[in-house]
Amino acid sequence: MNIQGWAEIALTIGLAVAFGWPLGHYMARVWQGERTWLSPVLKPVEAVFYKASGIDPDKGQGWTAYALSLMAFSAAGFFFLYAVLRLQGVLPLNPQGFAGMSPDLAFNTAISFVTNTNWQSYAGESAASHLSQMAGLTVQNFASAAAGIAVAAALARAFAANRGESLGNFWADATRATLYILLPMAIVVGLMLAALGVPQTLLAHVDAHTLEGAKQTIALGPIAGQEAIKQIGTNGGGFFNANSAHPFENPNPLSNLIEASVMNVLAFACVVAFGIVAGVRKEARALLIAMVILLGGAAGGIYAFETQPTPIAVAHHLDASANMEGKEVRFGAPSTAVFAAMTTGASDGAVNGMHESFTPLGGGIALFMIKLGEMLPGGVGSGLYGMIVMALLAVFVAGLMVGRTPEYLGKKVEAREIKLAMLSALILTIAILGLAAAAAVLPLALKAVSASGPHGLTEMLYAYSSAAGNNGSAFAGLSANTPYWNTTLGVAMMMGRFGYAIPVLAIAGGLVAKPKLAPTAGTLPTHGPLFIGLVIGVILILGGLQYFPALALGPIVEHFQMLALTTPH
Repeated sequence: MNIQGWAEIALTIGLAVAFGWPLGHYMARVWQGERTWLSPVLKPVEAVFYKASGIDPDKGQGWTAYALSLMAFSAAGFFFLYAVLRLQGVLPLNPQGFAGMSPDLAFNTAISFVTNTNWQSYAGESAASHLSQMAGLTVQNFASAAAGIAVAAALARAFAANRGESLGNFWADATRATLYILLPMAIVVGLMLAALGVPQTLLAHVDAHTLEGAKQTIALGPIAGQEAIKQIGTNGGGFFNANSAHPFENPNPLSNLIEASVMNVLAFACVVAFGIVAGVRKEARALLIAMVILLGGAAGGIYAFETQPTPIAVAHHLDASANMEGKEVRFGAPSTAVFAAMTTGASDGAVNGMHESFTPLGGGIALFMIKLGEMLPGGVGSGLYGMIVMALLAVFVAGLMVGRTPEYLGKKVEAREIKLAMLSALILTIAILGLAAAAAVLPLALKAVSASGPHGLTEMLYAYSSAAGNNGSAFAGLSANTPYWNTTLGVAMMMGRFGYAIPVLAIAGGLVAKPKLAPTAGTLPTHGPLFIGLVIGVILILGGLQYFPALALGPIVEHFQMLALTTPH
């Protein structure tokens, strides 16, 4: 470890926060339907969409209508993408001549991209045509991110309202998120990546001749455009199997810095926008600080473990100053560590190194970040409402201590809200531990697990955590492209997305109708260091109580095995 490495971590996180702040102010104007500097160009386009679809953007929706709209939007996206993937063999823009995907793989992939998970049980360069990549996967990168932003906007309005009825209009929120936020950012970042060497072409491949005289076929495609929105929308699905470790997706340290920062920018911006719309800027700032503290701690922890020589290297008297297995030398341990923390703290899933090759505790921290619900800072929109759930639980715990009905941001937090908050928190536990437990005893599932012992358990835990947390990164030793794994992982993705978002909308539906209360002498301040510490404590304690036994049997046991030189790593 060195000062330069810590500086890289601080710079990457700092840039995400620095750009997220002004972007949050802009996003707040979009959420409120106010005029922006893009309105002269995009307002007519927005109006065309509403007229063509028969949507009245000023017609508000209650939480049930909002939730049904979210589900209908997602279902339409799923069926469209499933059809494209199944039929890509007979559709145009398929210069590679790929056949359609199998039913279980198409199901898994369609669910994955619709839920913002982007788990890939296939190698993109050898399974998905250009049409599938552009009209299918990239479109859902926009749509799934827009859906998350819409839910966050609805929650902000619930806290802002005083005995209101409407959470807004889902269709207007999703349209504005796409037109005013995601699309302009994707154009800018895509051009930046293309300028740095990321290809953007409809060619299928190019032939190269090596120094030995052999012929090498190098896959190409419309990569820069997909790479931009995959990071902006915290999607994470790679055009190539190696994802952002591939030089065509992430060619140099500057592109790496851009991608690592961009994947967290909108998540931080959502928190800032929430504070503005709900009129609680100081309280939103407290949530943002809690996110940064935990994210920085995770990045520092992974960096600390990954810059140590592995015990087996020391025992054999090898010169190993850092664990460089599975890492790109053009990035090194610091950039790989912060990328891993930011991708698992978000619901992104992009990787610039192989997480399975990390030390047991380095990979264990990445795994724990996903298990926490990916709210540090989380996915676009989903990170915000994940933190709000934790904040509600925090004020509930504080209320139990003093015997007072808890309040948060001027709203009474009663039994209904706490029950729904716990439902959101526990749905991930059920999906992760329940499905992993079943896989651990089913021979059909165990056939796909490459490792035995603690590492094999970690492979399964990571897979279901990544699916339920809508992350998409993986321990690549798991051969997940089988009917069993494709199906069960798809179920976990749906549980993690909609089993979390719908209770949050139900919470918003209850809060919007409540009066906005002025703080009193007995109101718990929710903007200072005490509350920040309380929220961090609730997140860590809740995560620890739910997942420590599983982590103890996986990465923690493997760490002690590594120290005892009983298992290579």
